[in-house]
Amino acid sequence: MEIIEYVKDLDLLFLAILGGIFLAAMNVLGATSVFLVKNISSKVINASLGLAAGVMLAASFTSLIIPATEMSGIVPVSIGLGLGGIFIFLGDRWIGKFGIHSYSPTHKVSTRRMRGIMLFVCAITLHNLPEGLAVGVGFGMGDITNALVLMFAIGIQNIPEGMAVSFSLLSTEKYSRRKSFFYGFLSGGVEIPLTFLGAFWVSAFTTLLPYAMGFAAGAMVFVIAHEIIPESQKEKTSSLPTIMLMMGLIIMLILDVSLG
Repeated sequence: MEIIEYVKDLDLLFLAILGGIFLAAMNVLGATSVFLVKNISSKVINASLGLAAGVMLAASFTSLIIPATEMSGIVPVSIGLGLGGIFIFLGDRWIGKFGIHSYSPTHKVSTRRMRGIMLFVCAITLHNLPEGLAVGVGFGMGDITNALVLMFAIGIQNIPEGMAVSFSLLSTEKYSRRKSFFYGFLSGGVEIPLTFLGAFWVSAFTTLLPYAMGFAAGAMVFVIAHEIIPESQKEKTSSLPTIMLMMGLIIMLILDVSLG
């Protein structure tokens, strides 16, 4: 029996890694656009971020918060939500000390305060952590259908994210299209080990699953409210980002119902 469970855990870890590869591939798909168009308007990027916010927001509830609450009640999930939000908040404050902001496709990065591209990659890694972790947790809990729904939802929003990262770097006029694409690729590639860690965490500590799901959801919601929505609303004359956010919610609900 123990051997069977061990093999099952290995299968779940393998699926989690494949999920991470899928997320990275969607990020690369968005980053590839840097070769296809000479420039992209801030309106398009903001609309894409609005879509990403809607998909992530729905995924946080339908695939993480609600299932975790049904599993163990509101207390563990609430604790996880709080810890996830605090973690991203503190990380964002630390990154802010260097004058680097991860979602900044509409303004140039200050060369005076920029401490190298690795700090920028670090900021992107911080904001991608809840996405990779969420997918890893989904596979780690053994609910493949739910994990696939979450994977596809996050994968959809990774496309505009990869686009935003690559074009934001290109707009600084310090990075070629190849380098901008490369760092856009890295922004998604970091999710692969995070999905593994999320699945391994759940497999090794089953009792912590509701906390892990709450943590991932809390981190995602914090990123949505603190980063993505404000960035998408910089052009206050346009309601397109809000419309795209609603479309993202609808897309995620359709995925959840059809695959669930």
